[in-house]
Amino acid sequence: MKGAPYKIDNTPIYSMDLEEGVLGVADKNGSILINKKINNSKEKSNIIEHEKVHLEQMKKGDLEYDEDSVTWKGKKYPRKGPKAFNEGDKTLPWEVPAYKKSDNA
Repeated sequence: MKGAPYKIDNTPIYSMDLEEGVLGVADKNGSILINKKINNSKEKSNIIEHEKVHLEQMKKGDLEYDEDSVTWKGKKYPRKGPKAFNEGDKTLPWEVPAYKKSDNA
């Protein structure tokens, strides 16, 4: 329908056990995983908006990850070893737009 005033979002979202300190995950299969310990609906909404940014980054090919590293626009960031980055760092290039979006959600 041309000009429909709404957008359908069918992103699968699952509540599940996630490791300590992890609130949400944008999965490479296009789904979002939310820590099942999160009960506050505003917090859940913010986490979902944050992870949707990461899904879009992956769709565009800017963001990729596996258990050993995160790759942002061709640059690898190791997750393990002496050069491992802090995954909670809000200034990481892929996190800045995600936090900006979720903070405004």
